[in-house]
Amino acid sequence: MIQRWLRFTYQNTVRFGTLEGKRVQIWEGDMFAAPKPSGLFVDLAEVKVLMPTRPSKILALWNNFGALGAKLNLARPVEPLYLIKAPNSYLNPQETIRQPAAGGKVVFEGELGIVIGKTASRVAEAEAGKYIFGYTCANDVTVADILNRDPSFVQWVRAKGCDTFCPFGPVVASGLDPSTLTVRTILNGEVRQDYPVSDMLFSAAQLVSLISQDMTLYSGDIILCGTSVGVGSMKPGSTVEIEIEGIGKLSNRFE
Repeated sequence: MIQRWLRFTYQNTVRFGTLEGKRVQIWEGDMFAAPKPSGLFVDLAEVKVLMPTRPSKILALWNNFGALGAKLNLARPVEPLYLIKAPNSYLNPQETIRQPAAGGKVVFEGELGIVIGKTASRVAEAEAGKYIFGYTCANDVTVADILNRDPSFVQWVRAKGCDTFCPFGPVVASGLDPSTLTVRTILNGEVRQDYPVSDMLFSAAQLVSLISQDMTLYSGDIILCGTSVGVGSMKPGSTVEIEIEGIGKLSNRFE
């Protein structure tokens, strides 16, 4: 059964629950540790939807999709290549992505996010599914021309870590098979990305297992699976939406 979990503010209090059509069922306890339904429902229109988890870290993959790797003439990696998105970059659904003070070409990258459900350290691939709580939509926003501005150092963290540069949500969907999903990125009503998650070079289970060999993953942490072809720039005043069937649509303005 697919459940869509979300965090929200209602009557000036942060709560969490499940999306049931156009209503939200409020749950009690800890989303990741045996939560219990309260039996109380509120209309979705009455709440402000927040980012669905509060990650200690978000890790983002590079070169994890075959089509984009082929387009860029990249060798297939022998292990996951990833960077970290700074916590100041996290952004709620419907909030505004801001042009950084440094300026530059700002690009969208629609991605699937793996949400960790319990502490994972040196997890075997066969066991990795037990540590995945669900999946979310994310936009790995990047200042493209900062990356290689200094020839001595690729500036991944700065280019991808500016304030507001990691919107994610609106929900975490549990009970999905990620290999059946498709990521669509829509800029001002025009579909710019439409790619299958099945083209990933490292599966969700492999990513959780391999990354957990390096660093402990905690409940609420997110692994962004990387992006594929169709990445492009945004102009101020644009609306960018990341849509994954079964999860929903993440929408943000860029100003």
